[in-house]
Amino acid sequence: MKHLSRQILALSRLSVLDLYRRKDLAVVFVLSGVILTPLFFFTPFGMSAASRYTNELAMLLVWLFSAVIGLGVASRLFPPEFNSRTIYPLLSKPVSRGTVLVGKYLGALAASLSALAIFYVAYGVLAGTRQGVWFPPVLWQALLLHAGFMVVITALSLLGSLALTVSANLTLCGLVTAGMLVFGQRLVSMAADQPAPGRWALYAIHWIAPHLEFFDMRQRLVHEWPPISWGVCGAVWLYALCYAAACLALAAVIFRRKKF
Repeated sequence: MKHLSRQILALSRLSVLDLYRRKDLAVVFVLSGVILTPLFFFTPFGMSAASRYTNELAMLLVWLFSAVIGLGVASRLFPPEFNSRTIYPLLSKPVSRGTVLVGKYLGALAASLSALAIFYVAYGVLAGTRQGVWFPPVLWQALLLHAGFMVVITALSLLGSLALTVSANLTLCGLVTAGMLVFGQRLVSMAADQPAPGRWALYAIHWIAPHLEFFDMRQRLVHEWPPISWGVCGAVWLYALCYAAACLALAAVIFRRKKF
């Protein structure tokens, strides 16, 4: 068990180091700073009360950048290894395919969560500077649930990386992410209004697709609503872990059967 933990940790560390060598993460950090900072010092329509609209736009950008990082990082875990054939020396060592899969997933997740933490620290500092409220409980809950969102989309993108090309995987996972964030809560009501074929298709999407809208606390954070129950946060996180585990289990089956 100790040997297995060391292998997973080493693979995760290599993934994190490799991902932070890429320039796309640095570009996202610089771009977020360039965009977020002016927003928090801009008063729309000359009204200080309208600052919640700038906060909402800032959180939208945080979600957009985090999704781009999470999906982009995980979608590039295996295709470059397959194309350059560097997967061969990795698998020739006494390391199982399941260990490689878990190690790379944890590395991608660690890199994505570190970027997410930087985004929220920047948001919290800028919001505290402007509004005088520093890191309220609802901000910590928003960060916690957003981390659960990253757990799910990273696992989903990793699964797609074993079966699709990078561009196809990014496109499909991006559409699923955007679609569920926008329409996830309305799938059941939309299905009830459709004839039989469309109704069953929407019900299937409702039960199979990840309900990413569970993790979205932007409105509660922006409008300074009270935090939700920590029991609800725990239930949502349990859903995230179960969905990610299902994606990794399916990815392990595909990886085990894949011939190089």
